[in-house]
Amino acid sequence: MRDLVLGLSRVGGGALAGATAGLASLRSRAKPLHPRGEVWEGRVTRSGGTTGRRTGVAWLDEPGEDDVLARLSAAIGLPSLTWDLAGLALRLRDQGPGDVLFATTGASPLGRFVLLPTIAARRSGLTTLLPYETPVGPVVLRAVPDDGFEQSRDYTLSYARGLGRWVEFGHLELVRRSDEEPSFDPVLLPPTGLGVPPLWALLRAPAYARARTSRGEDARPLLTS
Repeated sequence: MRDLVLGLSRVGGGALAGATAGLASLRSRAKPLHPRGEVWEGRVTRSGGTTGRRTGVAWLDEPGEDDVLARLSAAIGLPSLTWDLAGLALRLRDQGPGDVLFATTGASPLGRFVLLPTIAARRSGLTTLLPYETPVGPVVLRAVPDDGFEQSRDYTLSYARGLGRWVEFGHLELVRRSDEEPSFDPVLLPPTGLGVPPLWALLRAPAYARARTSRGEDARPLLTS
């Protein structure tokens, strides 16, 4: 199953990298992807995963709370979010810090690796599209808005091992708007305990390097604590 998961993620990652390069070549603006968005301060309250289905990653398995910075956005920048790809970026301040990026996809074993416009993902929500490495194998993360994409400030968080069922582990609450302008990078800044597979990095890193270059930033910035 691991090979199938990685194969599906390779397709998704390739599409994402291609989309980034294409949009960047067409736009003069600083953000080739997710050009429109709102930044929020928020909180993740973790209940922990289901007993007996531990991943070996404390952030998924153990209860706790995290202060986060979140950005809600439209990936392409269409006039209406209905036909656009919705995005949710999280910066977990106490987990590295760590960045997690979600986009609208399906929720089925195969659909979770397929990007969908918001209108088609109202019930399935958003996933990380590409899996993380954990002691129990590939894990995909998911965020489902409680009240619809346009209105919700509350999201249910879950994970799935490979093509398995979703296991709820926490809740995200967006508390107040923020004036910060963070630059998210899930390849360089993964959360503690969630590994970025080499293939994952090879596929996604060029997209984010291209995005940083379009903003006039260093394509390979130094990591800071």
